[in-house]
Amino acid sequence: MTVTWEELGWERLAEGVGRCRLPGWDCTTGLVLGADAALMVDAGSSLAEGVRLREAARRLAGRHVTHLALTHPHFDHVFGAAAFAGAEVYGAHGTSGAGALFAPGGQGREALRADAVAEGLEAGAAREAADALVPVRHEVGDACVLDLGGGRRALLADVGPGHTGHDLAVLVPGSPNVLFCGDLVEESGEPQAGPDAVPARWPAALDRMLELGGADALYVPGHGAVVDAAFVRAQRDALAARFGVSR
Repeated sequence: MTVTWEELGWERLAEGVGRCRLPGWDCTTGLVLGADAALMVDAGSSLAEGVRLREAARRLAGRHVTHLALTHPHFDHVFGAAAFAGAEVYGAHGTSGAGALFAPGGQGREALRADAVAEGLEAGAAREAADALVPVRHEVGDACVLDLGGGRRALLADVGPGHTGHDLAVLVPGSPNVLFCGDLVEESGEPQAGPDAVPARWPAALDRMLELGGADALYVPGHGAVVDAAFVRAQRDALAARFGVSR
């Protein structure tokens, strides 16, 4: 039985492209459907949330998610990743190295777990997700194109560092272009710069995203409502002023 994006509580952005604003941290998850494959952008904040996203994607796509792009290594975007068994997992360059947050058995998983608990995730759910977290199998050093079938392509681009040391953007060309920004762009609050942020390079990351998306794209923030290029440009200038970064 065919269902619509709206029936499942998702927002349709373009033909075959939608997103869901998740409860709790107002985190965005995106879905891109092709004739042969389905790409999920970010995985939610827990295994249970990942399962719900997986099932929604299956109903919308008529198949399992085949590709998972993680925009950056923060718990609210990655802790549901293990729910997508069999999916090819992509992240920005550096997310799968020995010292990276996703490294099996590494201290990074403990840091993610502790951060999740500090932000309000139940301790058992945080431990379960951290222990099950899947590694990134495909690092995007510059950019790569995924062919999802039927003429649908998605461009994955390493546009960071900025919000973290490893920021990935996902461009879906079309009419309009749709660009998933991760937390490099936030609409529902001021962009958050934690200890893993690289403030001096954040404005340049937004410049790269504006070049990718173009003037008429829909820019999908990691948190909040979809915005336009003018919003991203204004946030870029605000971040440059906040961090004392000149062009």
